[in-house]
Amino acid sequence: MGKVVLVTGVARQLGGRFVRRVQRDPGVDRVIAVDAVSPGHRLGDAEFVMADIRQPAIARVLAEHSVDTVVHLDVSGKALGVGGRTAVKENNVIGTMQLLGACQKSPTVQRLVIKSSTSVYGSAPRDPAVFTETTPAKSLPSGGFAKDAVEVEGYVRGFARRRPDVAVCVLRFANILGPDPDSPLADYLALPVLPTVFGYDPRLQFVHEDDVIDVLRIASHEPRRGTLNSGTFNIAGDGVLLLSQCSRRLGRPTVPLLLPAVTWVGSALRTIGMTDFSPEQIRLLTHGRVVSTVQMRETLGFHPRFSTAETFAEFARSRGPGLLPPETVGRAVDRLAESRLAGGPHSTHGAN
Repeated sequence: MGKVVLVTGVARQLGGRFVRRVQRDPGVDRVIAVDAVSPGHRLGDAEFVMADIRQPAIARVLAEHSVDTVVHLDVSGKALGVGGRTAVKENNVIGTMQLLGACQKSPTVQRLVIKSSTSVYGSAPRDPAVFTETTPAKSLPSGGFAKDAVEVEGYVRGFARRRPDVAVCVLRFANILGPDPDSPLADYLALPVLPTVFGYDPRLQFVHEDDVIDVLRIASHEPRRGTLNSGTFNIAGDGVLLLSQCSRRLGRPTVPLLLPAVTWVGSALRTIGMTDFSPEQIRLLTHGRVVSTVQMRETLGFHPRFSTAETFAEFARSRGPGLLPPETVGRAVDRLAESRLAGGPHSTHGAN
């Protein structure tokens, strides 16, 4: 009998895409798709089970289907449907705790894959230029999705100690973009005018939705020859973009504001549904964040098809034209961005 893969968060586009793809893999016998909300998209031949991972019933789902591989994608910065920040946090943290408890008691579970985020490193003015998987955060996230991700990873490490027989893979994704993104940063970049922090031009990394699906497949199967898919890995496309380059390529003007004003704008955006435009999100738009992907390539054996710039280009095409024709201001903004990138340490977090 082939593998039985359980996937959480299938009502979201990313979860639905992974379910449709993984069930075509040789050796996968069944896919159990789990969410507390009915998906609005097809799931192929997967068996959909409506279940809230915050409830003990998830243990029965694992037992009834003799699940051996769990892919936990239901960790997100945005609410699905009704529910604000409180509902998101409960699902991320309480839901993960309950799921891990069920996995711990299951005699059949052999592999666990967790969708995490590079936001666990935080964003601070004295951060290193590049984070590796073992670099401690200079300032731990104090709220929002970033703090959820830190708590989730803490529970996962505890699970790994209690069940050393289970192969555990934590994938720390950079900002996920593509034609169909579902993240607070994507919502921010879709604004007609982008509020920015005066005096800063942060470096950003992106990973394409297609690459996310590919690396999840690698993590959910036995490791390829000469690779290891247990552990923690940063996942991002090659290269970086400055926020000024992003705004130009979108054709969206920026409005530089002093930090207190940006904080006020963030509060206003949360009231209109951007559930994770938190102080941590604002710190990202101030100091940026860049991670090393050496382990992703050399240990996990994954090579993204899309660079950061190519990923952003696909996202920009899906958004449509902005208020400013990119070709009108592009050359000047890119020259400024390139001079800052070449400026050494001062380019890491922008100029004061």
